[in-house]
Amino acid sequence: MKVSEYAAMKPEELTAAIADLKSELFNLRFRLATGQLENTMQISSVKRDIARALTVQTQANKKAAQK
Repeated sequence: MKVSEYAAMKPEELTAAIADLKSELFNLRFRLATGQLENTMQISSVKRDIARALTVQTQANKKAAQK
């Protein structure tokens, strides 16, 4: 997803998206450990998505705290 898509989400949706991404990362790491993962680039892609979502969440929290 793009940053603009995360920024358009409500805080509850963003929190849920982060939780989903973290569980997806766990599953990918599990598949890697068991030798079932064919495309290892999926792991880095999910990590980047988590970082994007967390950045948007932090920015929103700082913006709300300033008001």
